[in-house]
Amino acid sequence: MQADLNTQTPTPLTPVLDEARIEALDVVRGFALLGIFLMNIEFFNRSTSGIVEGMPAGLTGMDWFVSWFIAYFVQGKFWTIFSLLFGMGFAVMLTRAERAGRTGWAFLAPYLRRIGGLAVFGAAHYIFLWSGDILFSYAVGAGALLILLYGKWKLLLIGMAVLIGIGFLPDLSAIFGVAGVLSFVGFLMLYLRNERIVAVVGRRVPVFGLVLLVLGAVGVVGAIVLWLLPNGPKDPRVPLTVVSISMVIIGWLAAQFHNPVALRELRLGATLYTFSFVMMTIFGALQYLKPREPAAPAVVVTNAATLPQPAASAPDAKGTESKPDKKTELTEAEKAARKKTERAKRLTERQEENRHEVKVLSSGTYLQAVEMRARHFPQKVAGDAGFATVLLAMFLLGSWFVRSGVMENTGAHLPLFRKLAVYGLPIGIGLGLLGSTVAVSHVAGNDHDGFQFARGLAMLGNLPACLGYVGMVVLMLHSNSPLSKIRVLAPLGRMALTTYLLQSVICSLVFFGYGLGYWGMARTSQVLFVLAVFAMQVGFSHWWLARYRFGPMEWLWRAFTYRQSPRMRL
Repeated sequence: MQADLNTQTPTPLTPVLDEARIEALDVVRGFALLGIFLMNIEFFNRSTSGIVEGMPAGLTGMDWFVSWFIAYFVQGKFWTIFSLLFGMGFAVMLTRAERAGRTGWAFLAPYLRRIGGLAVFGAAHYIFLWSGDILFSYAVGAGALLILLYGKWKLLLIGMAVLIGIGFLPDLSAIFGVAGVLSFVGFLMLYLRNERIVAVVGRRVPVFGLVLLVLGAVGVVGAIVLWLLPNGPKDPRVPLTVVSISMVIIGWLAAQFHNPVALRELRLGATLYTFSFVMMTIFGALQYLKPREPAAPAVVVTNAATLPQPAASAPDAKGTESKPDKKTELTEAEKAARKKTERAKRLTERQEENRHEVKVLSSGTYLQAVEMRARHFPQKVAGDAGFATVLLAMFLLGSWFVRSGVMENTGAHLPLFRKLAVYGLPIGIGLGLLGSTVAVSHVAGNDHDGFQFARGLAMLGNLPACLGYVGMVVLMLHSNSPLSKIRVLAPLGRMALTTYLLQSVICSLVFFGYGLGYWGMARTSQVLFVLAVFAMQVGFSHWWLARYRFGPMEWLWRAFTYRQSPRMRL
């Protein structure tokens, strides 16, 4: 996987020709655009933070059914498909470069420009159109992918040190999270690219597996100590136990399945995604099953400032500071009251922010909307650093599908796609439906409604469901029935960036207050709107590509990536 960065730069890469495209990728991409649109339109009619609240309360009849269907058959399944496709696109570009002998900077330079162009598109989309953008997230995830595949240890450590230093500056503590993600990516490099084997008790163990086994064992010992200490901290007991045991298990699996090299991307991607949402599901279940806290103490504290504070240290006659009187330390009840008060304050702030967002988007001006989104953009950047780990998993899986030859010759791998469809869809959608028996919506501040548990199951099921949908589309494409007409979506898939951005332009002008102001359209009407607009976009893509080689935004992206103006007209 390591690129030779000292290779002499050959002839630059050029945009892919029509005859070199993989039709299955374009068809799946076009299909995914429909699911993305069905999911996104809801959040042109409610606060984008509502995605963590599940189905809106108060729906009845057909509106309830439509919302339920999209929540469990669409939501989460199609951004994962798009992420998978992004990884496939990366692998296609890399494979073409390798076959042409363009390795090292001859490949990395245009791909870095490609990422930079995507980041600009994403930032502009977020600030000027809609705060549900995922393009910038993909750019961040693609950066993490390049670090994983080509990063140098020395540069990685220098970057982490710089980020940690920046994190100490005022109002920049979020940078610590970016440094943490960078260190995590570096840790994954041990599995993907490090071939060193260490002898332990007569057994040969890869470095990555050994590190996980040691960390897990230390964590298990620490957890045992916490459980045995009668007056020890209680909160870390369960999380430390669960995470430590998981690390031991994954460490053992990593040691057993480090080779062959060709399967590492597949195994790492699947494990990374699954581990993330297994943890979410476990902790959601524990939160759901945890006994409710006892009623508040007799003296209810409504303001954290009214709680007794430890006495400030004051210098004595010798000039040394005296220790505070232990009697002024907070009791357990007072600590719990302070914690509850601070949590209520954060909840109130989030609710106020949501109300402000709804007010601006439903009845505010365009400048007010842009100002609000620009103010929130740094938070998105910080959040995308964490989200990059999930995207990284999907990118690795997508890369394996292409590098293994599966997507380049889908007809030869129909049994695999049949298994994906037959097993992936029932398992993936079934996990979400199982969670729906616990909760379909969430009331902010209620940790015992089971929604976190239900959402964890749904997120866990998104991976097999998205693979199942991909398998289904490929089977339809290769069938001898009218289902093969699904290839009508291929031109739309070739114009995915233009189509995605155009959907946001149309929806912002129709639903937001500075446009036609149809904010809050009924869920059934939203779906009819999507089907009408999507049908027009399919027709437009056929008309456009009958005359031009690329969609307008695709042309601009390619021109920036390859530093040339591709011929537009056929």
